[in-house]
Amino acid sequence: MRKLLAFLFLAFAVVCSAQTLKPEFQAFSGALLKLKKADKGFHKFQLTVDVAPWAFQATGEVMAPGGDPDLLITGLFDGELYAVLAYVPSTAAGSDGEEYQVGFFDMMLYFEEEPTRIRNLKFKLLPPANDEWAKGILKDALESGSLLGNVWGGKFEKDIARASANPMDKRKLENLQKKKKKLPEDDGTIAPKKRRVEAEEEPVEEVKSKKKKKKSEDEEESSVSKKKKKKKAVEEDAEDEAPKKKKKKKKKLEDPCDDPDLSAKEKRRCRMNK
Repeated sequence: MRKLLAFLFLAFAVVCSAQTLKPEFQAFSGALLKLKKADKGFHKFQLTVDVAPWAFQATGEVMAPGGDPDLLITGLFDGELYAVLAYVPSTAAGSDGEEYQVGFFDMMLYFEEEPTRIRNLKFKLLPPANDEWAKGILKDALESGSLLGNVWGGKFEKDIARASANPMDKRKLENLQKKKKKLPEDDGTIAPKKRRVEAEEEPVEEVKSKKKKKKSEDEEESSVSKKKKKKKAVEEDAEDEAPKKKKKKKKKLEDPCDDPDLSAKEKRRCRMNK
């Protein structure tokens, strides 16, 4: 009796978990897929995405609707083949500091809007989101997703159609990479703060450089000014001395009897002759 009650309780818990579990879907363009030639109706495929918030590789085998071995190859080149990933929103921090979705548990390839048949589906986490913690989340998601049964049977048809209308392609992945390379916002970590401080210090250094340059120019100007003033003063002194000499010389010329070269007798004779 106790074993029966325990089994019923466990079954009830599983049912409740399955009811509260709400998967999400992300579509990927067929241009990201690699497809090999069919072997007994099945093509080996590989989907690799390594741009945040995705870093995984999905591999498996797929058969086209109706089993036509050439249908998927043609659809791949014509853009009629795409993948839809089912996941439980669960993130893990990568070694690059970005957040990655690692809670996926199932995937379907669609030809136009018709689901294919997939077997041997496997997921592999890629760097930088492939540590033990991320792998543990993936394992839990795979176990939880199995409780939902077949998510492609129509229960989540609207969500799948919404995701399929906007698949992730190479161009969108490139845009994500460009955004990732941009300077991140200040999130309180040391690196952004350091960048902010350096950005604030740059104008200060520029101001200091300008002040230093201006000071050097002022000193140079002051030195030139002093030299000019000194030269001007010397010239003015020379001008003041010049009239005096001329005046003195003129005085000597006005009274030749005072010529110092004359003797006293010659000076008296000169004055007498005058």
